[in-house]
Amino acid sequence: MRELDSIVMRAADAAKIPSGKSLAVDRNLFSANVTDLLSSHPRIKIIRQEISEIPDGKVIIASGPLTSNKLVSAILQLTNSKALSFYDAIAPIIDSSTLTPGTYFEASRYSDEKDYLNVPLSEENYKKFVEELISAETFTHLDEDFFEGCLPIEEMARRGEETLRFGPMKPVGLIDPETERRPYAVIQLRRENMSGVLYNLVGFQTRLKIAEQDRIFRMIPAFANASFIRYGSAHRNTFIDSQNFLSADLSIKIEPRI
Repeated sequence: MRELDSIVMRAADAAKIPSGKSLAVDRNLFSANVTDLLSSHPRIKIIRQEISEIPDGKVIIASGPLTSNKLVSAILQLTNSKALSFYDAIAPIIDSSTLTPGTYFEASRYSDEKDYLNVPLSEENYKKFVEELISAETFTHLDEDFFEGCLPIEEMARRGEETLRFGPMKPVGLIDPETERRPYAVIQLRRENMSGVLYNLVGFQTRLKIAEQDRIFRMIPAFANASFIRYGSAHRNTFIDSQNFLSADLSIKIEPRI
């Protein structure tokens, strides 16, 4: 994308926030940057209205996994297929100024940078946390067809007591300056905006009910009085069987104009 001088990468670079070796952005600034680049492009005209049918002529459909039901129906009718889907989840976001002082430290894995906030957990606290996740109430109307690369933390906890400790809560590469030792487990928080006020809980996507999130997360001293700007939630992503319906150039086999 950089070699093609993608405006997405230009917008991302202008909205980049510290996150170790990862490319993370202030999502509001990133969105505004993309909008500005598109709006100012001399060969792009923006029409702000819902598209419910596929237009005539050459068309690029880039509506994403949260495509509206009307447009999904039009795509399925065109391809004579059924929609496929999986459930994805997002992690909570907190106001870092409301974290309990002295319960976390700044550091990045394997480097001297201090891009993440790290909340260390003892073995006892970790096991209690996992136990509560397993027994917590979730939104039961959602099916179990989750994307393996973005599993809810409660689902990971059900796969074994040590799963989280070898996943998003792994302490590898981190030393707690208070004890000068590697913690038993760690909750990492990554900056969400340029100002450094908002942080998200890395890898903590969840479909727990809000009351359960509030109860379980506040068991951890660092979050006892934290202000949750956004709680975790799950959403349905729709996609098509691209292997059967798309050509190598991503055009629809039966309608190459699209």
